[in-house]
Amino acid sequence: MNTAAGALQHVTAACASACFLRACELDVAVRKPGNVSRASAGHGMQAELFVASARASVGPLFQPGARVGERIEGAVHATWAVAGCNTNLGILLLCAPIARAIEQRPDATTPAALRAAIEEVLAELDLSDAQATYRAIAHARPGGLGSASSEDVRGPAQVDLRAAMTLAAHRDSIARQYRDGYVDLFGLGLPALGSGFSLMAMPGAGGADITNAAAVLRLYLTLLSRCVDSHIVRIHGDAVAHIVMAAAQGWRDKASRRDDLGDDPEFAAWDASLKADRINPGTTADLTVATLLIAGLSAVP
Repeated sequence: MNTAAGALQHVTAACASACFLRACELDVAVRKPGNVSRASAGHGMQAELFVASARASVGPLFQPGARVGERIEGAVHATWAVAGCNTNLGILLLCAPIARAIEQRPDATTPAALRAAIEEVLAELDLSDAQATYRAIAHARPGGLGSASSEDVRGPAQVDLRAAMTLAAHRDSIARQYRDGYVDLFGLGLPALGSGFSLMAMPGAGGADITNAAAVLRLYLTLLSRCVDSHIVRIHGDAVAHIVMAAAQGWRDKASRRDDLGDDPEFAAWDASLKADRINPGTTADLTVATLLIAGLSAVP
């Protein structure tokens, strides 16, 4: 591989977009209880809608030179043009700083270097990023958005985007990543995948071999069992979120001992029961996709 600065930046930019699309494909290729997958539709949506959303949003998300807020706002509008609903707001909120980080630091292809690059992006967030992101969130209209006593997204932003996220971090896992430098993704997510995981080595066309599919499932269950899902809390309350969290702990333990958990009828039944009760661990899915993106970028040769 040519390691001249220009060539490296070009290859890394192409890799970043490809990794994002692949991460979004895996979001629906692997059965993740409560979430829409190719094996199990739900919440009035099909898997292909999420794939179409990723393809529509990848251009604005990786727009050269764009600030984080611009990436989020452009990607939300592109998503709505093809989906007509909110399919990926949390994914875009998490992946926009990663996209800007890898553009600014195309050589940041280890977890430590990429984490440092993301921290640099978070430190530079300003009022314009907050304004654009507020508009994007209001346009996306995520379920259970509610209102806030300060820095409500329906009003004008008064602080920079990281400061705004810090205000919401106690109630929202995505906001906590902005405040804490993606601590859950690097500290919980990447270790759960394991050293043998390879994002881009997996089969195309929405497929996943059993070993790597098991890694994605371990990642999802680890996050769901360790981080209270913000989306469940907003829609159903804290008690329901903790019930799901406790159930995920048992399934995570099983996932650590076997690679075929996704084929277990009882596991599929848990997935179906969550959907029947309209329980969607959507924030955990968002964290999963962003972790997969980081894993792909961290493995660039």
